Amino acid sequence: MDYGVLAQEITSKLSLASPPIAIAFVETAPAGVPTFEQAVPSACTFWRRAEAGVFYASAEQHFNCPVGAMVMGFDMPEAVQQQLMGFVEKMCGCGYLSAEEPSKIPTVTKGKSGIVYGPLKDFPMEPDVVLMWLTPRQAMLVGETVGATHWTEAAPSGVLGRPGCAALPIALEQDHATFSLGCMGMRTFTDVSEDRLLVALPGKKLQEFNGALASNMEANEEMRAFYEGHKAQFA
Repeated sequence: MDYGVLAQEITSKLSLASPPIAIAFVETAPAGVPTFEQAVPSACTFWRRAEAGVFYASAEQHFNCPVGAMVMGFDMPEAVQQQLMGFVEKMCGCGYLSAEEPSKIPTVTKGKSGIVYGPLKDFPMEPDVVLMWLTPRQAMLVGETVGATHWTEAAPSGVLGRPGCAALPIALEQDHATFSLGCMGMRTFTDVSEDRLLVALPGKKLQEFNGALASNMEANEEMRAFYEGHKAQFA
């Protein structure tokens, strides 16, 4: 699959301000992929660094964010587990989380020693998950494309919140696009614009998504013209 063409088409159709980011969970560092050298405060920080190029980050490089490391499914040493408990105590103590929530936070179950990150257009392997920052209008189009807004057999799917990284295991394990408003940590560590939300797409469904996006945008453009004509009657 030509990820360069795919990324260009998705970016162009949605008029994305930031490039789609690809993520692959791997057992070993791939040959020819540079290892990220800097320390970062969170797992989600890697998402923004990935906009600049492809790199590998080991499990240990995620341990500065014990919540993110847990969500990514990494085995954590005792010291990091203790730090995780400290984070959870802080979150519950200030009322950010209820005591019942931490044990229910989704985690990635795929075996891995680290993660390859990078722009989708340059990605050297099949991604497990692709992330995009969306405006509400872009999210509307993506949601319609993936069926998240369809009134069919079930009610439309919801949008996740804290932690923002929980969208990744849900998209990966349940094999469907997952939207997230993010969390205070994600917004602090990534410096993402306040008018953006996150979507995580299963990598294996990218080509299908791209084709469906084109059809959905044509339908929306036809409805826009129809609504403009209706609106003009009340000018």
